Amino acid sequence: MATARQGFGVEELDQMLGGGLLPGTLTVLAGATGVGKTQLGLKWADAGLAADGHRGVICDLSSRGDGQNHEAYAREQFGWDLSEHLVDGPVDLDPVWDFAKPLGDYFHPFARAGRRVTKRDLEPDEWHAWKSDLARVLRGAAAYFYAQFVRGSRRVVVDGIEPTERFAESIQFEFFEYLYQQVLRKEDEWAAREVFRELYRANAERVHAHRYDHRSIGCLYLYTTPHVLLDDLMAQPITEGDIFANANTIVLMGRTKESGRMGRALYVAKHRGSAASDEIRPYRLTDQGMVFD
Repeated sequence: MATARQGFGVEELDQMLGGGLLPGTLTVLAGATGVGKTQLGLKWADAGLAADGHRGVICDLSSRGDGQNHEAYAREQFGWDLSEHLVDGPVDLDPVWDFAKPLGDYFHPFARAGRRVTKRDLEPDEWHAWKSDLARVLRGAAAYFYAQFVRGSRRVVVDGIEPTERFAESIQFEFFEYLYQQVLRKEDEWAAREVFRELYRANAERVHAHRYDHRSIGCLYLYTTPHVLLDDLMAQPITEGDIFANANTIVLMGRTKESGRMGRALYVAKHRGSAASDEIRPYRLTDQGMVFD
């Protein structure tokens, strides 16, 4: 198993994490809107260029039209021009082996149609339409991420998931569960079988010629919480069966209040299998990204 940590390239934060995130695991970066989750996620993805020779992949599951500003952050802070992978039309498996054709590093499977994403907010017909959309994009998503891993990408950032009381009722979380369990955490040969299905035998020789270790792939899940204050986030229990319980690492980001002034701070709530700092570290968001005080 790969042992090199997957750092953020932010010295203070990587030190808090014992050198960085553990490859082959799930990390949840949790906090309310505006605390800097997207910027930090992009920073981690960009750090893959120096560490792995390839930047990470951004998977944006937003559906309401309020984008996370990925393109602007990436361009302004890292000189990174995100290119979108288009998913319209039937699944095309040819680009998996066409290494000369750019895949795009920004994957947005659901159209920004202003739609809600949880079952309790939808009429039966609307929920059925979502399920149809999901069925349409799953195989294409598997092919896209498999192709990225074959080429050397080892970091996946998942953003744009809306808060929900029940993860099982979220179409976004259903997509993430498929991606994580059937592609990211599967051995490469089994991920290839999921992609090619009835065409696997015809592609088996190339699959075996382009092996990768799925245990070297890290996943950073950006979760928007209803709680704004860091103290409130830290007081919340980890519920069995939710995304937090399944994560190897949990980093909480929230607002703080001291001497009548509001600020931001970060806390490592969980980092299984590694030493981690117990500090609460204040930080600021600048044009250059996160700066620790």
